[in-house]
Amino acid sequence: MPANDRFATTKVRLLPYLPVPRLAHVASEDCVMSADAFAVAGIVAVLLPTLYFLIASPTFLLGNFDDPVVTWLLRGLFSVHFRLICIGSVIGIVAFMIAGRPIFALGLAVIASLALAIRSWFLRNIDAELSARDAGDAQAVHRLRGLHWRAMAFNATQFVVIVAVTPLVFGTSI
Repeated sequence: MPANDRFATTKVRLLPYLPVPRLAHVASEDCVMSADAFAVAGIVAVLLPTLYFLIASPTFLLGNFDDPVVTWLLRGLFSVHFRLICIGSVIGIVAFMIAGRPIFALGLAVIASLALAIRSWFLRNIDAELSARDAGDAQAVHRLRGLHWRAMAFNATQFVVIVAVTPLVFGTSI
């Protein structure tokens, strides 16, 4: 093994319990996945729902929050987004643990914990503002818009942090 290849020692065989088909031109050791590949999978698992929310949420800036259908869709987007962040974080945690990068797995555990806490807070506040709007409170729509902006800011911050940390995943062996 070359001394300059620092990631060559960490290889994980995918599905070790299944027999590997023997092909004449493929050696059995070619059927392994590197630690970097698992790290990429972990990053992608968290970035996909974050990127989707970055794309989908600004469309609600064009909607009228007086319309119950628009706010129903917005509430659904928040609910699904935070669940997907949790699911992606769990997938990323597993991928980073397999890749031998437990510090980054811990970071994803923090992201998952925040997503769970913030999800319940956002949904509780959205429901309160929807009830206030339906009861005739004229400022409830303005407060709903504020919640929407805060969710977009939280997601954008999360996206920037994940993208900023990505080079560290591959530049160190933490």
